[in-house]
Amino acid sequence: MIYFDNAATGGRKPDVVLSAVTAATKVCANPGRSGHKLSLSCAKLVQDCRNELNGVFQGYGYERVVFTKNCTEALNIALFGTLRQGDHVIVSCMEHNSVLRPLEKLKKDGVIHYDVCPLRGNKENATLDLQSLRALIQPNTRLVAISTASNVNGLIPNLSAVKAAIPQHVLLLCDGAQGAGHFPLRMQEFGIDFLTIAGHKGLHALQGSGALLFSNRIDPTPLLYGGTGSLSVSLDMPDFYPDGLEAGTLAFPAVLSLLEGVRYTQAHLSTIQNRLRALTEYLLRGLRRLEHYQTYSIANDCGIVAIKHAFLQSEFIADCLSSVYDIAVRGGLHCAPLMHEALGTLDDGLVRVSFSHYNTEKEIDTLLFALQDLQRR
Repeated sequence: MIYFDNAATGGRKPDVVLSAVTAATKVCANPGRSGHKLSLSCAKLVQDCRNELNGVFQGYGYERVVFTKNCTEALNIALFGTLRQGDHVIVSCMEHNSVLRPLEKLKKDGVIHYDVCPLRGNKENATLDLQSLRALIQPNTRLVAISTASNVNGLIPNLSAVKAAIPQHVLLLCDGAQGAGHFPLRMQEFGIDFLTIAGHKGLHALQGSGALLFSNRIDPTPLLYGGTGSLSVSLDMPDFYPDGLEAGTLAFPAVLSLLEGVRYTQAHLSTIQNRLRALTEYLLRGLRRLEHYQTYSIANDCGIVAIKHAFLQSEFIADCLSSVYDIAVRGGLHCAPLMHEALGTLDDGLVRVSFSHYNTEKEIDTLLFALQDLQRR
């Protein structure tokens, strides 16, 4: 099958990642839970991964790098662990339900209220409306949540401009599920207080790998409680990080995959960026030659192209591509209802084609043929 659903999860992993995971599943111990040599060896690799993430993302210290099973868990820790009674939050309309649903829960529980920053510009090349963002600031605004890249159409906001548009005391949370691994994300340079990452997408790691990085301006409370391997005599969670936010056994093979995935991505980042931009531009040029297809993306570093047909439903197109042409894309809504509303596609959603740097122009030619051919069905 031709795999064009990399925004959901990376379909192909580098050999170095697969080799590391294979080694971890053959012989591994519980890092941080025992004092024998094998456990200590695993703990060192976990620490290596913290150090790598802290360096790559210009974090605020390895102790403020917390491993999670995915980006959603990291976002939940950040939001539920930080927001308090009476806080106001601003979110962009780009946000994934991983941000929106926790905020809606807090809103319905009477803890917070939030406002949504809209887009401005045309559908293909829209940007966040920073003037509206400034106007939404209230005296009790505690946090602004901005995705590093839209999972719907690959829109990448200017994070430096967002930071400049909000007061210094307001926290900035960035969902890095799509951005991480596709372009540099430097927390201190951009003024990011929370960065959440999903290892299994642009960072070429396994599913089940993720992390939360946070600044020294906040001290989130735990979402989970349990064993940490430290302060075992106490019935309270440790009051230091990362232990205070990491209850239970870590998914060591996933963490090891993240370590090797980040190293691989950093070593090849320029090549990956250039390749994804070239592939998206190649598809967009081909789509301009087809009747009835409208695009909602420009060439981008995330490798995402969103498409809508004038008459055919997006999920019908995705189903046909899979069942008839053996091509994997995603149709419908992409867990980002406010973005679809902003783009005017809430009724039917969009067909999302998302590349990795392993994809080829020949595969795109096959997709273009299929898109043209299925109109006759």
